[in-house]
Amino acid sequence: MPHDYPFWLGGVAASMAASCTHPLDVTKVRMQTLASLEGAKPPSTFSVIRSSVKATGVRSLYAGLTASLMRQMSYSLVRLGSYERMKEYVSARGTKPGTLELLFAASVAGGLGGVAGNPADVLLVRMTSDSVRPPEKRYNYSNAFSGLVSLVKEEGLKGLTRGLGTNTARAILMNASQVGSYDFFKTQLLSRHIPIIDTTLKDNLLLHVIASTLAGTFATTVCSPADVLRSRVMACTDGGKLMPILAKSFREEGASFLFKGWTPAFVRLAPNTVLLFVFYEQLKTAWRTTFKEETHTEARRLKRTLLERFWST
Repeated sequence: MPHDYPFWLGGVAASMAASCTHPLDVTKVRMQTLASLEGAKPPSTFSVIRSSVKATGVRSLYAGLTASLMRQMSYSLVRLGSYERMKEYVSARGTKPGTLELLFAASVAGGLGGVAGNPADVLLVRMTSDSVRPPEKRYNYSNAFSGLVSLVKEEGLKGLTRGLGTNTARAILMNASQVGSYDFFKTQLLSRHIPIIDTTLKDNLLLHVIASTLAGTFATTVCSPADVLRSRVMACTDGGKLMPILAKSFREEGASFLFKGWTPAFVRLAPNTVLLFVFYEQLKTAWRTTFKEETHTEARRLKRTLLERFWST
C-alpha cells in the first residue's frame, strides 16, 4: 500500500516526544561528560539533577531544547521516514517483511539519520553539558541557530562532522534496537498467548507500552557504549580523537564508563519510545482522516470540471 502520510511526520512525532523527556536527556549527557575524580564515587542520576537545579534552577534542565528539536527534525525525521518507506518497498512484493529485513532496513535508515542529524547532535551535546564545564571552556550558545552559525564560523566542516563516526554507529544501533526491535516485540506479543495473565494482547495502547518498554530497555543497553563515546568526542574542547579518549577513559574509569548515564538514558528512552510511537500513530491517523476527505472532495471537483468541459465541446 503506498504511503498516505508525509515523510516528515515522524520528525514531528519525535519532536513532541523529545519535548516531554528533554530534562532526562540533559541529565544523561551531563553524567556522560562529567570528569571523574580519582577515587570519587560517580554521581547518581538524582544527584546530577539536584545539583543542576540548585546551581542554575529548573530552567537548566531544558538547556539545549532548541538543539534537541533541530536534531529530531533532522535525525529522527530521516531515520523514521526512511524506515517506513523501506518497509513499504519490501511489503510491495506481497510478502510480510522478516525480522532480518526489518533490522537491515532500520540499520540503513539509522545510518542516514545519523549523518543528517550530526550537526544538531554536536550542538545538543555542547549546550546540555555547558553548565558542568569550567567557565573558560563553555560554548555559551544562546540557541541552536546561533550555535550552528558559530560552529560553522569557528570550526567549519570539521566542526559539523565532529564525532560523525561514533554518532552514525550509535544511530545505526539505536534505530535497529529501538525501531526494529519494537516491530519485533510487537509482532511476537501479538502472535503469542500470555500464560501468566491468560490473555492474548491486541494492537492497542497496552501493547504499545509493553513493546516499547522492552524495546527501550534493549536499545538503552545496546547503544550505551556508543552513546558515551559520542558525547565525550563531541563535548571535547581540544579536538580530541576517539581512540585517545577511549584509552584514557578505560585507564581512569574502567570498562564501567561505557554504561555511564544508563539509568537516565533508560528512564528517558522508555517513555520517549512510548510517546514517539503513540504520537506517530495518532498523527498518521489524523493525517489520513483529515486529508483523505479533502483528496476525495478535490477528485470529485476535478471529475465534475472535466465532464463539464467534455459536454461543452
